[in-house]
Amino acid sequence: MNVQSILEAKGHDVVTTRPETSIADVCRLLQRRRIGAVPVVDDAGTILGILSERDMVAGLSEHGVAVIGLTAAQLMSRQVRHCHPDDSIGEIMAVMTNRRVRHLPVIDEGRLCGLVSIGDVVKARLDEAALEVDSLRQYVMEAR
Repeated sequence: MNVQSILEAKGHDVVTTRPETSIADVCRLLQRRRIGAVPVVDDAGTILGILSERDMVAGLSEHGVAVIGLTAAQLMSRQVRHCHPDDSIGEIMAVMTNRRVRHLPVIDEGRLCGLVSIGDVVKARLDEAALEVDSLRQYVMEAR
């Protein structure tokens, strides 16, 4: 199973934001869309960074309530780890675990084509495990 299989199940739609978007507006976007992170992109759709709930908590800790007036560009993580559609689930699990990130933008031929969360990865692994159990169960039943 690979990243492409996750995107086929969940879709390729990616919610993004602009660098000048206020943190207050990003918070509303995350809450309204029920997501935990959003890539920050320029006019061409190039990823400049990613802004997660974790980044906003760190901003709140550092700036207090003034964080609401900051922009996405001021709080975003600039070193964005990403993956490709052909990367295996095991590969991206290792990246997410080792780098302590919960969201990976999916880049194909230089453009953003999806976003994979740790929840997507866990669901894919559970689905894969269920398929293996069903296959083994079928094999045992046929062997009788």
